[in-house]
Order: sequence, then structure tokens, then C-alpha cells
Amino acid sequence: MNGMNILDKIIAHKRSEVDERKSLYPTKLLEKSIYFNSPVVSLKKYLLREDKVGIIAEIKRKSPSKGVINQHVSIERTSIGYMQAGASALSILTDTEFFGGKNEDLTLARKFNYCPILRKDFTVDEYQIVEAKSIGADAILLLANVLSVSEVKELAKFANSLGLEVVLELRDKEETKSINEFIDIVGVNNRNLKDFSVNLNQSFQLADLIPNQFVMISESGIDSAQNILDLKKAGFNGFLVGEKFMKHSRPEVACANFIKEIKALQIDKPEKASKQKV
Repeated sequence: MNGMNILDKIIAHKRSEVDERKSLYPTKLLEKSIYFNSPVVSLKKYLLREDKVGIIAEIKRKSPSKGVINQHVSIERTSIGYMQAGASALSILTDTEFFGGKNEDLTLARKFNYCPILRKDFTVDEYQIVEAKSIGADAILLLANVLSVSEVKELAKFANSLGLEVVLELRDKEETKSINEFIDIVGVNNRNLKDFSVNLNQSFQLADLIPNQFVMISESGIDSAQNILDLKKAGFNGFLVGEKFMKHSRPEVACANFIKEIKALQIDKPEKASKQKV
């Protein structure tokens, strides 16, 4: 894999991993899961709730850029704590090789929480969408920079057919071509997945290029309550925050404190209210 950037390596490994999982856990087996025919909890609706501030609280143990962040996190305590803190939804990393997660993390979070759960992984095959439904996810993530326009549409349509919502992640203007009628939420990743640098301006630069009918979320690099208010003013409804919480021994406490800061600042600066999308 010489000459490949981190994202290339992740995708190459993911395709190999999916081929192996197909043989170990056939689709017919996944469809027997108790979660497969369960109704989903709408991420889109939760992000538009006026009693929430739009935080999608993430659980991840490590990352290629930061290494180990929180190896021994309690999924039960953290996921329940995130929701009690006022988070709108959970994001659970299920990639093992690069992020230290596993499918069982999401299933465990599902067991203890009635809320939208985004399966955060690198989806390249319909099999992974069946898998997401079988482990209790409500929404999946598609990355425009690793999939063609037609692949995004096919995978999103398939996810919708299973009742799952779809978050399409973008990084630049060119990738807005991948937005289609099967997408529920458009996310802007402020982290460059090729070199893992972070620039919050990505969200502000792309906000006006995303059609108004889509709920928008900003991902990565969000570090302050003021960031949230500024992003709300630009039209964002959701804010995916992981590392800021996970680097603490009690991520759920860090989440609760952050949400309190946001609410306090909203009271101070009501003019920063969001341009809510409909």
C-alpha cells in the first residue's frame, strides 16, 4: 500500500473486510436479527427538534490521526449519559482496524437508548447497509469522495428501501454533484480524510451550495459553543462532535457541559438563531 494516503488504505482494507464478512455472516443470517424489521428512529426529525441543540455525540476509541483517544470507554454509560446530557443523536464508530470500534458497540448502545443512531463507517457495499440495519442503526454514512455519483445514488436508494436514513458527507464543491433524492441529510466534514487536517471554514464555504430542502450537519473540528452558534447561523442543524468529548475520562460529562455552554450562549445571543431548513 505504498504511496496510498490514509483514506485509500482504509477503503482498501474495508473492501477486503467486507468480502470476508460476506462469507462469515451471509445476508440471510443478518436479516434474522431482531433489529432488522424494527422501525428506525429518524435522525432528521431529531435534528430539527427545537428542544435540542443538534449535537450528534460520537463514541470512538481511536483514530488514524490521534491514535488512542479513549480505549476503555464504557459504551453503556457513555451512550446513556450522552442522551441524558441532551444530545440529539449518537454516532458510533464500528470500524475496528483504524478506529477501534465494532458492531457490538452500536448494538449495545441500541439496547440502552431510544434515539437515532448513526453507524459511522466506510460504506462501499450494499452488504454493509444490511449489516447496519441488523445491528440496530437508524442511519448510515456515505462518503462522496470515495464513491462515484452513481454509487452514492444506488447505495442511498437501497438504504432507503430498508427504512434507513442516509447522511451524505461532502468535502468540496465538486462533491455536491452526489446529492440526490435518496439523501436525507448532507454533512460537511471539516477534516481532510487524506491528511486529517481540520478547517471549520469547509462548512461555511459549502453551506450555500447545499439545496435548502436538506438538513445539514457539520462534522469535525467543532470546539466551542460559539462555533455552534456560527454554524447555526449558516444554516446547519446538526453538529457531530467526538474527539472533544472522547478525550475526557467521562465523555458524557464533557457533552453535558458543552450543551450547557451552548444554551447559555443562545440566551446571551438570541440573534444567532438558526436558519432552519424545512
